[in-house]
Amino acid sequence: MELITPDFGLIFWQLLVFGILFFLLAKFAWKPIINSLDEREQSIDEAIKLSETTRREMAELKAGNEQLIASARADRDAVIKQAKEAADAMIAQAKLDAQTAAAQEIDKARVAFEQEKVAAVSAIRKEAANLSLELAEKVLKNQLKDKAAQEKLVSEWISEVKL
Repeated sequence: MELITPDFGLIFWQLLVFGILFFLLAKFAWKPIINSLDEREQSIDEAIKLSETTRREMAELKAGNEQLIASARADRDAVIKQAKEAADAMIAQAKLDAQTAAAQEIDKARVAFEQEKVAAVSAIRKEAANLSLELAEKVLKNQLKDKAAQEKLVSEWISEVKL
């Protein structure tokens, strides 16, 4: 029952020990505890500020990276477009060169064909003329063995020639 209704002496000693403990804690423990709590609070504030700064920087970096990616894609597209245009131009130039070369070769072949044709026609004419002369000579030799036949032939030619 003494615990439920304590004596005056017990209360006095408890208050005295509590006071001494309170004084000792106030003198030696609370200032370091409060200082460490303040330091902890400051470090937490600094960490929060650092994380906010880092978050902002990361957002800026992300935006910068997106801009760099967009710029790189645009550059890539431009390079691909230029390469396609250059390839198309090269192909068109090669086709044009091939057509020009083919046209020149065709013209050369035509000229050569015409020259060969003229030469062949000339050779045929010469051969035909030679054969005609030889044939005419043989025919005339046979027909013109006598003088009457020669006069008859000359008169026929003269009548055929119109002056």
